[in-house]
Amino acid sequence: MRVILIIGVKRQLQAAPLIHTQVFQTKKNSYIVANTYLLVALEQTVKIKKLEYSTMMKNESRKGFTVALPELLAPAGSYEKLVTAVHYGANAVYLGAKNFSLRAKAGNFDDEMMRQGVRFAHEHGVKVYVTVNIIAHNIDLLGLDSYLATLENIDVDGIIVSDPGILSRARKIVPTMPVHLSTQANVTNHRSASFWLDQGVGRLNLARELSLLEIREIRRQVRGELEIFVHGALCISYSGRCMLSNYMTGRDANQGSCAHPCRFSYALLEEKRPGEYYPVEEDERGTYIFNSKDLCLMDMLPQLVAAGIDSLKIEGRMKSIFYVGGVVRIYRAALDYLAQLPQEAWADPSKIQMPEIFMQEIQKTGTRGTTENFINERPGSAEMIYTSSRAEQSYEPVAVIREPGAAPLVEIRNQVMRGEHIEYMQQGIELIPLKIISMEDEEGSSITKANPGNLVIMQTAPPLSDGREHGILRRQKR
Repeated sequence: MRVILIIGVKRQLQAAPLIHTQVFQTKKNSYIVANTYLLVALEQTVKIKKLEYSTMMKNESRKGFTVALPELLAPAGSYEKLVTAVHYGANAVYLGAKNFSLRAKAGNFDDEMMRQGVRFAHEHGVKVYVTVNIIAHNIDLLGLDSYLATLENIDVDGIIVSDPGILSRARKIVPTMPVHLSTQANVTNHRSASFWLDQGVGRLNLARELSLLEIREIRRQVRGELEIFVHGALCISYSGRCMLSNYMTGRDANQGSCAHPCRFSYALLEEKRPGEYYPVEEDERGTYIFNSKDLCLMDMLPQLVAAGIDSLKIEGRMKSIFYVGGVVRIYRAALDYLAQLPQEAWADPSKIQMPEIFMQEIQKTGTRGTTENFINERPGSAEMIYTSSRAEQSYEPVAVIREPGAAPLVEIRNQVMRGEHIEYMQQGIELIPLKIISMEDEEGSSITKANPGNLVIMQTAPPLSDGREHGILRRQKR
């Protein structure tokens, strides 16, 4: 929000710099101040009372207040994942091309596919940000100018950078394009935040190693947009600037080619006893000493919203459409839940309890377990997984709807049998339980089993009349 909205004030008001959204009220009127300005009343007769929390906005009916929801920013490692994220409620997506991106092994986009993705997103009111966030060496700068110009021509909504040289070049080649700072830049304090904003950055993705108190202080001190990661994999190194993969495999994480050695199992070897391996354990739980659980700030959403965060980011460009669709769906539903809470609930956001269904659904998306990381306290051994590289996944995708209808055409993702019980993931937290009654292949022949990649007409009980294109069907894992 970048507009000051004043209702019913006849006297002139003066705008001065401020830090985050504020709400003020008089006996007859309520006022909203966008997160870039503070209003100072010159007329002494207007007595203004500042409300305790700053994220309420007067709604159009003027009968109450609603929450100023942050943007929900989702990963799009391929065109299909982009479409899935949009379908399940993302306000924006971030993606990368084959160069200049920190996910070299993701599907990524060529120019034409990116153009199609941007067109699809914009048709649905969704923004697209492109990662240009490698830590660049001289050779990496070749072709940068033309790439930036191409992104501008494609009409992307912003770029994500971490390298000062790339930032400087972007300000010259595409001066009107919004620039977001990657978490790779490790913004951990308000002076660092102010520095980057002074260089022309419009949004900062803060380091994952910050507490809620530190985030609030940065918000209080600076005027630019703030973005934080709320969900996804965590690097064992400071905000992802890790050299472990480079040293062990020759694959540079800071060039987008991380081999994820933090997920390996390790043992101790004494040089005079070759072949004798000793388990490396902090206790009896195992040997995955660098293997962090996944970040999940679901229960902290009320306080993050109240703190004035502008964008909530989900990690996962390398993850499946089941993960992307599932996680976006849950966070969208959670934010919509917060939006409908009454004004009184926001007197103390720390007391707002998120319904248990949200975390229950998170556990079904396929994670390594969950941790709140640094948000309340420094993480300890309980935030690690010691027994395997990831937690067991309890649910898996069955199919994606390609043509909706009472008997939809679906693309199979895991082998499925007639008679199985499955669930349809709606846009929202609700699910529709189904039983597969029959399946037909593309030739119209009845089949009892369908394999990954097959297109089949699926008849269910009850009929899936509410199914939509791009919707996902899932089941409890066998």
